[in-house]
Parts: sequence; structure tokens; C-alpha cells
Amino acid sequence: MTDDTLARLADVLEARKDADPDSSYVAGLHAAGLDRILRKLGEECTETVVAAKNGEPNAIVYETADLWFHSLVMLSHCGLGPAEVLGELERRFGLSGLAEKAARQGKDDGAQ
Repeated sequence: MTDDTLARLADVLEARKDADPDSSYVAGLHAAGLDRILRKLGEECTETVVAAKNGEPNAIVYETADLWFHSLVMLSHCGLGPAEVLGELERRFGLSGLAEKAARQGKDDGAQ
């Protein structure tokens, strides 16, 4: 999957957001609301973890595709898209993972 594939999929998801829920799975998720989308995302996350734990490459790919798909639906529902996530990942290039995590924890501490 390339950035272009993510952008194309995000465009399709956005177009289906306001479609008839009876004719579109994505529209049905949006119509059901954020809690339903998050429940589905959690299910897909669990299925991805189980597939990885079982060590089945085809199942790992299949379940990860479902997880990414439902993550994109969640982003769309929240008025976001893959560009924001890719931008954040790009920002992290050149940062130590430990330094990035420490910077986030510092922000979390200040919010309390």
C-alpha cells in the first residue's frame, strides 16, 4: 500500500460517508456513530493481535488490512485522514524513539 493507495481509499471512504446506510457498509458505520466505529476498530485490533500470535502470515496481512481500513473510517469520522498520520510519522523521522516517547510523556504530565 502506498501513500497514493491510502489517499484513494480515504477519498472513497469520504464519498461513502453520507451515502445511504442500507447500501454502504461505511455509511452504516458512520450512521451508527463513533462508538460503533471504535468497537469495530477494537475488534479488528484484537483479530490482528491473534493472527500475529498464531504466526499465520496470510491472516496477519488480512487482519492488518481490516485494521487499517477501520482506522481510516475512524479518522474520516473525526474529520481527519491519512495525510495527518503520515505527516506525524514523517515528523518523527530522525527522532530517537525513546526521545519521542519522553517528549510525549512531558506533554501528558503538563496536562494533569
